[in-house]
Amino acid sequence: MTNRILLSSPHMGGTEQKYIQEAFDTNWIAPLGTNVDGFEQGLASYVKVKAASATSSGTGAIHLALDLLGVQAGDIVFCSTLTFIASANPILYLGATPVFIDSEEATWNMSPQALERALREAKADNALPKAVLIVNLYGQSARMDELMTLCNEYGVPVIEDAAESLGSLYKGKHSGTFGKLGIYSFNGNKIITTSGGGMLVSEDEQLIARSRFLATQARDAAKHYQHSVIGYNYRMSNVVAGIGRGQLEVLDERIAQKRAIFNRYESAFINVDGITMMPELEGTFSNRWLSTMTLDPKKIKTSPYELIDLLDAANIEARPVWKPLHMQPLLEGCKFYPHSEEQIISEKLFATGICLPSDSKMTAEEQEKVIEVIWEAVKRK
Repeated sequence: MTNRILLSSPHMGGTEQKYIQEAFDTNWIAPLGTNVDGFEQGLASYVKVKAASATSSGTGAIHLALDLLGVQAGDIVFCSTLTFIASANPILYLGATPVFIDSEEATWNMSPQALERALREAKADNALPKAVLIVNLYGQSARMDELMTLCNEYGVPVIEDAAESLGSLYKGKHSGTFGKLGIYSFNGNKIITTSGGGMLVSEDEQLIARSRFLATQARDAAKHYQHSVIGYNYRMSNVVAGIGRGQLEVLDERIAQKRAIFNRYESAFINVDGITMMPELEGTFSNRWLSTMTLDPKKIKTSPYELIDLLDAANIEARPVWKPLHMQPLLEGCKFYPHSEEQIISEKLFATGICLPSDSKMTAEEQEKVIEVIWEAVKRK
């Protein structure tokens, strides 16, 4: 791993230790304390929502969100297909059935066209979903106006999986704040990290209060230990939240660094016929968590997997685009709605996409090395 150029790794800002030391000095190590409170308040203020609850993971936050909306065994939940498995696993935890919705090319996110068809058919079958889980991929917001209009028309609540898009904007409004509930992730590779953790946000303060109750084993208000409903162990520790407070202070700086990395790639490949960088929808602002591009197989002989191997040989980390969930062995047989009869956009992106090194600590010289390897690869005849 010596001198390896990484995809995206933790990048400390310098004040994290101050908050961690405060937790030790006051002996508040457990899932209570000023760091947890401060991190929740700071993030809620940043994304301009009324309430936030810090969790042990983004996956746990999704699980709580589904539970809060009453999802139970036998229910249906619509979910973006082009995403990490963590988006869908909590649906399975609750015994519900996922139905996957394809992407569209302008955002790589949920296709309003496919969602409309899925909702129309579900209503006709008297089987509307209990929730729609919309993912904002690699920092790019989905078409929230169109998607929210559809979900509101059919009376289906939205959970916004903004695990990868903290700090991104859609028409001036923060990613993760459009649905009934939104979630963020602070896994080690995210734009800011707590080593592992997540956040559940909502304008509904009662829902967030309920989430905290469920996340601490759903202990009833009694002197003895009494439990009337199933609970979870999903609260973030005060130590970890200290890292989050320090990281939140440098979030805007990390976004600027990530966007600069993307812009350098875009400038380097703008005249290469067959390379297309991930788009940024008009009226949106992506945090560019990962710089991602597609290779047109009709114009570039080198495939994404071959390019990943070439980069790896040069001690550079790169990865494929997420494999769509409707193609995963675990989820074989789940219903899937393509963008259209002629196009399955998520499968096309999986076949042609590649995630490039986007580490905010990567130097301009290191990025030039990445660009040189890609240039050599795409020049092959």
